[in-house]
Amino acid sequence: MLSTIEFTLNGKKVGVTADPMKRLLDVLRGDFGLTGTKEGCGEGECGACSVLKDGLLVTSCLVPIGACGGADIVTIEGLSETARGKCLAEAFADGGAVQCGFCIPGMVMAANYLLMHNPHPTEEEIRLGISGNLCRCTGYDLIVESIKLASQRGEGLWK
Repeated sequence: MLSTIEFTLNGKKVGVTADPMKRLLDVLRGDFGLTGTKEGCGEGECGACSVLKDGLLVTSCLVPIGACGGADIVTIEGLSETARGKCLAEAFADGGAVQCGFCIPGMVMAANYLLMHNPHPTEEEIRLGISGNLCRCTGYDLIVESIKLASQRGEGLWK
């Protein structure tokens, strides 16, 4: 049975007619063409599909679209249009944290979420903040350093 689900996506009111159990990940990629959100494991373990739902970091592969009625969803595409997103993108590039790019959208979403709640995290807090995101290329040292760099450069952005 199909339902029409209306929500806010990257600041715009949208609607989609879908099976309420269809994954948010599939709706974002298939219905809206937002392919920055990646499917890695499909089990909520790798973080590649991370988005913000009502301000909380969630793995979109585990969220049914039916649970998104009235929600505010922000993807990497939406974040990248903001000052925070630009700061993070530049810090990740300058810090050498981007290799294949597959994990990076989810990692940037996690970094944004962390910095929104803790603008000046310690290395341990950064590692904990990205612990739900897997990277097979860079390891984590360059990512951690890039998040530190974003924290320093983005003074005032994370409040």
